Amino acid sequence: MDIIEDLRKIVIASINQLVKEHKKSELLKFESIAIEIPKGNIKGDFSTNAAMIIAKHFSSSPKDIGEQLKNILMQSDLINSVSLEGPGFLNIILHQNIWIQLLSNILKITNEYGKLDLGKKRKVNVEFVSANPTGPLHIGHVRGAVFGDALSRLLEYTGFIVTKEYYVNDGGTQIDVLGRTLYHRYLELQGNTADLPDDSYPGDYLIPAAEALYENYGVSLIAMEEQERHGLVCDFAILEMMKLIKNDLKSLDISMDNYFSEKLMIESGQIEKAIRVLEKKSLIYQGVLEPPKGKLNEDWKSREQLLFKSTQFGDDMDRPIKKSDGSWTYFAPDLAYHGDKLNRKYDLIVDVLGADHSGYVSRIEAVVKALASSPVDFKVKLIQLVRLLKNKKPLKMSKRSGDYIMIDDLLEDVSSDVIRFVMLSRKNDVPLDFDVDLILDKSKDNPVFYVNYAHARIHSILSKAAQSGIWSEGMDISKRVTTDSFNSQEIMILIKLSEWPNIIRQSARYQEPHRISYYLYELSSLFHSLYQSGEKDDPYRFIIIENKTLSAQRLFLAKSIQIVIKNGLQVLGIVPLKEMY
Repeated sequence: MDIIEDLRKIVIASINQLVKEHKKSELLKFESIAIEIPKGNIKGDFSTNAAMIIAKHFSSSPKDIGEQLKNILMQSDLINSVSLEGPGFLNIILHQNIWIQLLSNILKITNEYGKLDLGKKRKVNVEFVSANPTGPLHIGHVRGAVFGDALSRLLEYTGFIVTKEYYVNDGGTQIDVLGRTLYHRYLELQGNTADLPDDSYPGDYLIPAAEALYENYGVSLIAMEEQERHGLVCDFAILEMMKLIKNDLKSLDISMDNYFSEKLMIESGQIEKAIRVLEKKSLIYQGVLEPPKGKLNEDWKSREQLLFKSTQFGDDMDRPIKKSDGSWTYFAPDLAYHGDKLNRKYDLIVDVLGADHSGYVSRIEAVVKALASSPVDFKVKLIQLVRLLKNKKPLKMSKRSGDYIMIDDLLEDVSSDVIRFVMLSRKNDVPLDFDVDLILDKSKDNPVFYVNYAHARIHSILSKAAQSGIWSEGMDISKRVTTDSFNSQEIMILIKLSEWPNIIRQSARYQEPHRISYYLYELSSLFHSLYQSGEKDDPYRFIIIENKTLSAQRLFLAKSIQIVIKNGLQVLGIVPLKEMY
């Protein structure tokens, strides 16, 4: 049951009826017509801006066309009354029996409530994390990791076939530095007391990898020819670092479907292949870039390079692919990688990137447009920075890493589920403060606690009701709830419950899983408010022994709330709690 979508269809059908009555041309686009829950003290279960959107098409005022639309809407079996308010808003009140149908539907389909088939089995690639394999993940990676995983779960929940992908940047110069650092740690195990070179990776996380290297090769590496040894050590280092990264992801309940190696891609000639495709489209040329704007960099020299005509696709400058010395630019592997994604025939490609890559978006978009044989849906989701606070101060850096706060450090204070919820509590492109003290606080100000407490509190209520003999799973709602017995607080909750499928729809449409977190907090707040009313006033209690009919109604409502909270948390990859600790 999808009440908001049903209302939207009724409104659109009513508009089309007006079109016929006025003999106007058909309105083909209805995207701007909204069905919303009114805020404040506005009378109405739902509100629509339809009259204001279509008034111009009918050469009429919003109020005049609103009156006509109101009369047509009143013919619907779903709608009890419609009022025209303000500049032309139509406020809609549903028949009370609709709310019984809603509860009955939620209780019947439970985990399926809100599950929509928007994707129709279309294929999606979501690439996220993709941190360099030079060390364990740190707090800067966590938000992107959680966002990418939650987005993937959301898309799967709405009918898409999702590939979660990690791009392993194992072909760059940072791997040379990693290999040299690991070899230095290996030599330390054999008594070498020299300091780490300045360009090495700090921290002691490479020591276990060095011990594993020694366990596998003993002292034989020392006598090995340098080039052979360096290649072997680099490959070993990548394997060990990817083990760390995979363990970090596992601690956040994240698993990837595919780890895509940059090194293997380059070795297989994918860059050259992508360039040939662009050459056939006359999008590659030898040229000289203009000098950087502003003060001229002393190191800058005019050099002829292999360039991609990215300006033809909205970029602000053409992009170099190969340097004058014949080596590939940083951009070249990304060009080939996105060409490979296109060749795998995804219907939607999503890149989850750190906000520091914002200047990189236009060139990637240009590559996708240039390489695609037909238009493809390509999205870039930028992840803003996270600031970790404890005692209202930024948390000190990790001793183990030397540079960053590691996931292990964070898990010492809070659970992975808490981390996930907090990372999804704000829109992805907005900076986020992760306040450890607030997250440990058991109050309304802590959204993680507040949502889980609602789920656990309902579990406790239902357990007590079962012990009292007035509740059991599978009770027939039709014989226990009447159409005129809902109070105003309960109606507010029912309206909120009806919004759940639309929250899923909008979250998937805009690829914004934080909308689910917001919704769960709002629903939990409404439940806690009703529960507290029962503590102050007996008629509002959930369990009223002398009134089993009213108790059953409240318990049906509580169970429905619990189902939706559980569904929402599971979409976010969070385990709902049955009791608080």
